[in-house]
Amino acid sequence: MLENLYPDETCSSAYEIDYEQFREKGYRAIIYDIDNTLVEHGAPANEKSLQLMERLKGLGFEIMVLSNNKEPRVKSFADDSGIGYIFKAGKPNPKQYQAAMVMMGSNTSNTLFVGDQIFTDIWGAKKAGIHSVLVGQIAKHEEIQIVLKRILEKAVLYFYKRSIKQNAGD
Repeated sequence: MLENLYPDETCSSAYEIDYEQFREKGYRAIIYDIDNTLVEHGAPANEKSLQLMERLKGLGFEIMVLSNNKEPRVKSFADDSGIGYIFKAGKPNPKQYQAAMVMMGSNTSNTLFVGDQIFTDIWGAKKAGIHSVLVGQIAKHEEIQIVLKRILEKAVLYFYKRSIKQNAGD
C-alpha cells in the first residue's frame, strides 16, 4: 500500500539531478513543484533557479511548474523563469499533471516530475503515471501543516529505504 507513495528516485536537491542522463533516456519534459523544491517557500526565482531553467531549455526540455499555491506567486516565478505554470493544482489529484503534459506536448513516458513532498508532489505524479524524483527540502522552516506531513513522510521514507535495501539483496 505504501508503494503508491514511493518516489521512483530520490536526490538531495533538484540542482543535483543528472538531467543529461534523463535526456539520454528519452525524457523531454519536466514538471516541478516550486516551494522548497526550486527555491525557499514564497521566494522569487533566484540566480540558481534561473540558471537551471536556462540549462534545461538548452538541453531541449519543456518545463512547467505545478503548484497548489495561488496564481500571483506561481505566475511570478514562472514568468521570471520563462516557463509555463499551473496554479491551485490540487495536488495530489493527477488531473493537472495531465494538463501540464498536454500543454508541453509530452506524455507519461517522456515526462519527469520533481518535488519535495510525498503526499502532494510524489503521490500525484505516481497517480498520473509520471516518473517521480523526490528531492530534499531547501529550507527546514515550513508552515505547520507541512511540518506535520513531514512527520508522516519520515515513516514512508523509512519503509521506502527498507524496500530498496531488500530489493538490492534479492
